[in-house]
Amino acid sequence: MTGQVYGAGARSFLFVPGTRPDRFAKAAASGADAVILDLEDAVAPQDKASARALVAGHVRDQQQALVRVNGAGTPWFADDLAAFADAGRPAGIVLPKAESPEQVAEVLTALGLRVPIFTLIESARGVRDANLIAQAPGVTRMMFGNLDFALDAGITARSADERELLFARSALVIASRAAGLPGPVDGVQPDIENDEATRTAARNAADLGFTGKLCIHPRQIPPVHSAFEPSADELRWAARVLELAGDSGGAAMRLDGEMLDAPRLELARRIVGAARKAPAGGKPSEDQ
Repeated sequence: MTGQVYGAGARSFLFVPGTRPDRFAKAAASGADAVILDLEDAVAPQDKASARALVAGHVRDQQQALVRVNGAGTPWFADDLAAFADAGRPAGIVLPKAESPEQVAEVLTALGLRVPIFTLIESARGVRDANLIAQAPGVTRMMFGNLDFALDAGITARSADERELLFARSALVIASRAAGLPGPVDGVQPDIENDEATRTAARNAADLGFTGKLCIHPRQIPPVHSAFEPSADELRWAARVLELAGDSGGAAMRLDGEMLDAPRLELARRIVGAARKAPAGGKPSEDQ
C-alpha cells in the first residue's frame, strides 16, 4: 500500500484537533504533505462525540485527510470505527497505542480491507512487537510516539537529541524496512517556537532512517521539509561521485581521499533521486 496512498510518502503530518473544523481547510492549505484530524489526545472526553461527528462530516464531504481514532481498549474506539464505516472511509486511519496485529485487524474488520492504517507505536509492548505490527495486513506506515513511549517505558529523555530513545527509533526503522514499508514517521518536537530544534530533530530522525515527522503547528512544516531533503553539500558530493563513476567502468574509485565502492555510489544516486522527487512545501498558516 505504498503507491498513491495518501500519506505513504509524506514528510510532514500536521495534527488538527477534531473539535476545530475552522482549522481543517487551513491545515489542508498549510503546505503539510498530509493532515491528521485528531480524535484522541487533542480532544477532551466530554467532546469526543461532537468531534467525531465533525470529522465524520468532513470525511463524508470527500475531503482528504487521515483520522487518528481513539485507541483500542478505550470507551470511544468502537464508536469511532462505526462512525467512519457509516460516513465513508477517510484517506487512512492513524491507530494510536498500537501494540498488536490483532488491533490492526479490528480496524480492517470495521472499515474494510482497503483502508490504509498508520500504526502509532507509543509503548514498550509496541516497540517489542514492532516487527509483527509492521507485517500486519493493511499497515501502510509506522509512526513513533516519542513522548508517550518515554512515559510508558519510564525513560527520561533529557538530551537534546533524545538519544535515550535511540533503541526504540531504530527498532521501528528496521521493522519497517524488513516489512517492505516506507521509512517510519518520527514523533513530535513540542517546542513549536524553536524552528532550529524542529529542523535538528527532523534531521536526526532522517539520519536514523525515518522519512517523515509529526507536526503540531504549521510553523514546523518548512524546517521538517528541509531536514528531509538533501543539503547543498550532499548534492555537490553526489554529483561529483556520479560524474566520476561515469569514467570508472564500474571499478572502485577515490574522491578526496575517500574510497568509493558500490554502496557509496548507490547512496549518491539516492541523494540525487531524493532531490528530484522532493515536492515544494507550501506557506504555513499563521493562526493555527
